[in-house]
Amino acid sequence: MVMRSARPEMGTRAGSNGGRTMRERDAEYSWFFRAEYPQVVRTVHLILRDAGRAEDIAQEAFLALYARWPRISRYERPELWVRRVAIRLAVRAAGRERIRGHLERGAPAATPPSGPTPGDPDLVRAIRTLSPAQRVAVVLFYFEDRPASEIARILGCAESTARVHLAHARTRLAELLGERGEETTNVT
Repeated sequence: MVMRSARPEMGTRAGSNGGRTMRERDAEYSWFFRAEYPQVVRTVHLILRDAGRAEDIAQEAFLALYARWPRISRYERPELWVRRVAIRLAVRAAGRERIRGHLERGAPAATPPSGPTPGDPDLVRAIRTLSPAQRVAVVLFYFEDRPASEIARILGCAESTARVHLAHARTRLAELLGERGEETTNVT
């Protein structure tokens, strides 16, 4: 299949298939997958710190998207839908790993980071201590340059809640990294 450089026309009005054939829908999905998959894997990897698990979760999210592609392709921002699904799956996986660590060893499970991570090892250690929602907010805001409104849509919460996650995360990171006196409430 030839890679297109421009985004194909995604679905039209809700409730119509726009006269698209199965082949055209599959071509749209293939283009979308190639364009978005690497970013979704990176986001999940930054949340889980496990490259293999990140790929598994991203694939699971894209399978869910494929099953719903005729409908989701008509969304204004289908990439937010798939990212939201992947993040929810990642947060659930992180919770399961934490519980498994408590049950198996009596302590939280720790996996060393691999792949794309922030360059500062102290920052990586500090981010690991954040709650999953705060970690997601930090990854999306600082590593993907997403505004609080998109973070809220991805997390499925109010924009004010996303801002609170970011503010609490920044406060906690400042405490852990010994940085004080900087404004931590200006989230756009």
